[in-house]
Amino acid sequence: MKITMGQDRQDSELIRQKVIEHNMKMLPDEVKTPIEHVNFMLRDEAGTIQGGLTATVFWGHLHVDFLWVDESLRGQGQGSALIEQMEQAAREKSCRLITLDTFSFQAPDFYKRNGYEVFGVLEDHPKGFSQYFLQKRLDI
Repeated sequence: MKITMGQDRQDSELIRQKVIEHNMKMLPDEVKTPIEHVNFMLRDEAGTIQGGLTATVFWGHLHVDFLWVDESLRGQGQGSALIEQMEQAAREKSCRLITLDTFSFQAPDFYKRNGYEVFGVLEDHPKGFSQYFLQKRLDI
């Protein structure tokens, strides 16, 4: 055996698929759900995207991948509106939990104001900053 460093996406996808196969063997059937990607776009009158939220749904939870609002619209409730739409979709999909991560230079206070609780902090990552891991349990 030899170990090589690769950059091939196909190789990376194989590793990802093998981990998913293992995970699916370990979980009871009632927990297994297909992975679903969802997104919510904030568009102006011309249809131009001014913000959005992307997320992944699996195993009865939704993970927020990215949330972005154009700087000109920040502080006007648009991010909270995106969060509300995402939470409604999570409930409709019977999710019990929403998770996300954000950096200290991004929006930990925004998420806290929207009802998310910090369950972990990775200090000095990247150097001089912190990465926050947050969750919100849904009553469904």
